[in-house]
Amino acid sequence: MTAAVARTATTHVAARSRAHGPTAALWHAVELHRDPSEVDGACELTLCGSLARITVEQAWPVAARDVCVSCVVLSA
Repeated sequence: MTAAVARTATTHVAARSRAHGPTAALWHAVELHRDPSEVDGACELTLCGSLARITVEQAWPVAARDVCVSCVVLSA
């Protein structure tokens, strides 16, 4: 007997990292497992492993040039 596994759509939201030294601030992707209204503005772990603040108003993928390449690949 096999158990049925429910699949849900993965929701990605955009998050902006901070600039550190010579590193520029980038847009990253965060996999959101809760309702966007529950996001409190704290830093979240991005797909690439960085910490960044979620911007629920910004859709992922972001139409910008300063986007994390790793997050683009991992969110596809």
